[in-house]
Amino acid sequence: MKKFLFFTLFATLTVFSTNAQEWKTNFSEAKKEATKLDQPIILVFQGSDWCAPCIKLDKEVWSTEAFKKYAKDHFVMLQADFPRKTKNALPEDQQARNNKLAETYNKNGYFPFVVVLDHAGKVLGQAGYEKTTPEAYIKKLEAFTK
Repeated sequence: MKKFLFFTLFATLTVFSTNAQEWKTNFSEAKKEATKLDQPIILVFQGSDWCAPCIKLDKEVWSTEAFKKYAKDHFVMLQADFPRKTKNALPEDQQARNNKLAETYNKNGYFPFVVVLDHAGKVLGQAGYEKTTPEAYIKKLEAFTK
């Protein structure tokens, strides 16, 4: 029984520490926070359960300690996920918000697709998956805000 409790606690802490990136899912809230903090919005279109490059970008950049530490003080992170598996389906209202974001910022349906926005929603730059370091990806995103 103690082993089970230990494993459960360990698994829970691991999940929370790996998912510590503070992702917004509501564009209005992201814009308010970006205005308040005077930070750009990093809007990420992803297919979390089917898009291999999306999963790689998450693992190689978004989930790294280097990126999370930097993003915390420099970006408002906004996620628009488009899962395909029924078990991962989003609530209807969230899916509707993501669809609206896609109509505005991802008309071609690219995945992953990263859009750097100012606090009002104006596009400053776009990126996708690249095999690179978190530090190099940060420089790329920052270059759009200069």
